[in-house]
Amino acid sequence: MTSHRQPAVFAGHGSPMYALEPNRYTAAWTHLGKSLKRPDAILVISAHWVTRGVWVTAMPKPKTIHDFGGFPQALFDIEYPAPGSPALAERVKELLSVPVVMEENEWGIDHGAWSVLKYLYPDADVPVVQLSLDGSMSAREHYELAKQLRPLRDENILILASGNVVHNLRTIHWQDGAQPFPWATEFNDFFVSEMNANHHETLIDWELVGDAAHLSIPTPEHYWPALYMLALQSEGEHAKVLVDGIEMSSIGMLSFSIQ
Repeated sequence: MTSHRQPAVFAGHGSPMYALEPNRYTAAWTHLGKSLKRPDAILVISAHWVTRGVWVTAMPKPKTIHDFGGFPQALFDIEYPAPGSPALAERVKELLSVPVVMEENEWGIDHGAWSVLKYLYPDADVPVVQLSLDGSMSAREHYELAKQLRPLRDENILILASGNVVHNLRTIHWQDGAQPFPWATEFNDFFVSEMNANHHETLIDWELVGDAAHLSIPTPEHYWPALYMLALQSEGEHAKVLVDGIEMSSIGMLSFSIQ
């Protein structure tokens, strides 16, 4: 990584409760935040904002969104009052080859974003813009679109993607210490191995990998953000695993950086 280029970071965000209950994953995000050069702004791609078309938040003061249910009131009380950056939103619109909707009212900073950001930048003093995932795009279309964001890394913009490489809510075991399903471990290890070997094609075409992939990715919105970060890798750069693990039997907590 050049001295002035920001890394691209993927965080496996896991349960919203991690925002209240620090653990080894949140410790890794805290450590990362302390080690990074301070960015001018952060562009977040969250699994929790899937839209028709591509949208970007353009408001100066995005609200904190509590897009979940059934959790303690303390989680709904969390606010992450980071400013927005209409200028970064406009820059994203300039870079992308597809029409972009500048969203100024309905969205803000969702829990896929703030549950990680509160550990990276606890003072909420770095501007945040969110880029949506177009639900009609294929994995390859997402990957190709993400490549167009590469110039931002040389403009002191931290690009953060939040999702989970393994994300099967239907098979979760809620008890502490639940053992990972073999298929979850198999696909997670496959992803890390292919990522380290720079084999992006096999990860884009994950539907060809087999049963472990389909069980790990019953719906693709939590997987797509990882592809955005792989697409931001430049020649000579490598992926670095920040923390890894399978929680609740079927939620992959892999976080990695590209630098």
